[in-house]
Amino acid sequence: MLRTQFEEELLNLHNQFYEMGMMVSSAVHKSVKAYINHDKKLAQEVIDRDIEINDMEVKLEKKSFEMIALQQPVTTDLRMIITVMKASSDLERMADHAVSIAKSTIRLKGDMSDYVKKMVDNVLIAYVKTDQKDARMIAQMDDRTNEYFDSIYKHAVEAMKANPETVISGTDYLHVAQYLERIGDYVTNICEWIVYLATGKITELNSNRDEQF
Repeated sequence: MLRTQFEEELLNLHNQFYEMGMMVSSAVHKSVKAYINHDKKLAQEVIDRDIEINDMEVKLEKKSFEMIALQQPVTTDLRMIITVMKASSDLERMADHAVSIAKSTIRLKGDMSDYVKKMVDNVLIAYVKTDQKDARMIAQMDDRTNEYFDSIYKHAVEAMKANPETVISGTDYLHVAQYLERIGDYVTNICEWIVYLATGKITELNSNRDEQF
């Protein structure tokens, strides 16, 4: 039996969102790698590819609005379109933070970035499976990201107090840690959209988050 045009479009939307997610995951990974290795070429690659990610978000949003207006989908289909629309906006913000990291050029310990990348990859898998159990678990992982940030913050402030010459590099270091912490928050947002997709209910999964910028 042939798929209806709407089902075809829904599948394309789903696949494009996943592709965008993979690009964002790669941008996060490459930006931190560039930062740790002082690799300006790799950093430039992240900055250049951000245009593609922004374009993908605009296309996804446009297509989502079109599908809602023309097809007037109901229940689960509508939830899926709304999820893609909202979660792609969170992905785009993650990519912006990856660009900010790429624009920084000093050394950062890799633990926090590896952990955040794992969260991004896991949330994409949970989205594909519409697995609210996994989504809730991934949102809990954000507590660890916040702990990493607190620890980095404490050590950086101590280092800056002990040696005023490190203030500029130390501030930069803190910014990068903060961008990673924000990416963790956006992953939690996507987890909330996955729970919405699975249940139709909007649920706050991590009440400890700060306001996002």
